[in-house]
Amino acid sequence: MELEKPYLLFLGDAPDQLAAKTATGIADWRPEWCVGQFRLPGCKADIGLNDVSIDEAIALGAKTLVIGVVNSGGFLPDSWTDAICDGLAKGLDVASGLHGRLQNFPAISQAAEKHGRALHNVRHSEHVFTTGKGHKRPGMRLLTVGTDCSCGKKYTALAIEKAMRARGMKADFRATGQTGVLIAERGAAIDAVIADFISGAVEWLSPDNEPDHWDLIEGQGSLFHASYAGVSLGLMHGAQPDRLVLCHEPTRTHMRGLPHYPIPELEDCIALNLANAMLTNPECRMLGVSVNTSALSPEEADRYLSETSARLSLPCLDVMRGGADGFLDYLAG
Repeated sequence: MELEKPYLLFLGDAPDQLAAKTATGIADWRPEWCVGQFRLPGCKADIGLNDVSIDEAIALGAKTLVIGVVNSGGFLPDSWTDAICDGLAKGLDVASGLHGRLQNFPAISQAAEKHGRALHNVRHSEHVFTTGKGHKRPGMRLLTVGTDCSCGKKYTALAIEKAMRARGMKADFRATGQTGVLIAERGAAIDAVIADFISGAVEWLSPDNEPDHWDLIEGQGSLFHASYAGVSLGLMHGAQPDRLVLCHEPTRTHMRGLPHYPIPELEDCIALNLANAMLTNPECRMLGVSVNTSALSPEEADRYLSETSARLSLPCLDVMRGGADGFLDYLAG
């Protein structure tokens, strides 16, 4: 998948910073593709790019308006329609990672047709998937898993890919969500795949490879999250991982969007993920814990990582503060 670049990242009226995770991911990993951010009144997210209007973005060369907000259910609010149609009228294509297809919104579809602009539905693959088969595939695979949603699985997989390539290792990031697909320009948004075909889609995404090649597969959701555990499990079985990295945000007290579900203990999360991964790969092992310490001071982060590593007897790193290289020495363990 290739979109016309550069991008104007649309944050709409995002209610909090985490809601703009698609825009944040693109800005963090592909800043050279972006001219700025466009926010509606009431937006509570800021990804650190310049605020620009649609006219200013076009003057800067923008070609595609990328909807950079995600929400539970992946719907497109009515409050965004006028801005999206304005972008189409002024010459921008539009790309969305939401569940709802842009063509299903009459005003947007009509504006695109009238002005000859393209509508890209990043979450929807045109590939026809089959059911997973569970056969052992050549090559090595690492899957990131989480204690919750939106806690660093994509960033961890990208950081490990970067560290592996810096060492001259054969490695590829395999995107399984809309933000990852936008970053990698390839992949499949697993949560938009028919349930029966989730594991098969991941087998297609991570095919046979050289014995020393690593696929870094982006995880989704959490086995402990009542809303998304089904996607997490199907993805895990199709990934057939040789190694898992558990991702965690230590300041959360409950699952995102589910205040009545507490965050699980790390030990319980490790045990359940390994038990389920071993269905398709009995040799799977936990490589370490990737901790998002952005809400902690450097001193608090160092203490948390050190204490958690000692308690679990696993390397514990914040890949955004110190890189992922520390995981690689443990791959053979």
